[in-house]
Amino acid sequence: MSDAAPLRDPGEPDLIREKLIAAAAEVFAEKGYDGAGVAEIARRAGYTTGAIYGRFSGKAELLVTAIEEHSDDELERLFNEHRFEGRITDILTTVGSHLVTEEPDRTHDLLLEAFVSSRRDPEVRRRMQEALDLRSNSLAALVAEAQTTGAIDPALDPEAVVRFCHAVGFGFMLFRAVDLPLPAAEPWEALIARLVNALEAPSEPNATTDHPPKGTS
Repeated sequence: MSDAAPLRDPGEPDLIREKLIAAAAEVFAEKGYDGAGVAEIARRAGYTTGAIYGRFSGKAELLVTAIEEHSDDELERLFNEHRFEGRITDILTTVGSHLVTEEPDRTHDLLLEAFVSSRRDPEVRRRMQEALDLRSNSLAALVAEAQTTGAIDPALDPEAVVRFCHAVGFGFMLFRAVDLPLPAAEPWEALIARLVNALEAPSEPNATTDHPPKGTS
């Protein structure tokens, strides 16, 4: 029986594809992108390389797909859960505080491999740019929506807000990679709360008429 992608109902899961992605995540995390071979990934999943090339263009697509499958976009998930209960600034505070309290998972290792490999492999770089652009656009839409209510200052550039959020998140990933100590949870949460509050639109000044002190013109 061929391992190539068979004709199937679009709603039916491709179990071979799922196994290949899981195997790729293991091999990339263990051996790095350069050290991971397509044959090893196929063997680990229990199939031939034909199973991979029937579903993916190569290692670059496998790496980015593995990252997407193993990542949890906490910000969007929380926003969808709480959009009628709280503001996006509350969600940003929650996600920001989790940077120092949640244990890293395999996604961190895969992302590091992708960033490092992007410097040498144009295909990995292109696919990472596309994946990050999609996430950035989604987050920018949430920021723009919050700007209509004043939860985020309309004067701020949504892209700048998004890049700042990503810079903080990816920066902590690098800290963990070299075992740099992270800040304690309580002072970090206080700082995040202060920064997020600063994103809000400034309150309107009271419409009062100033009167000069007596004796002045």
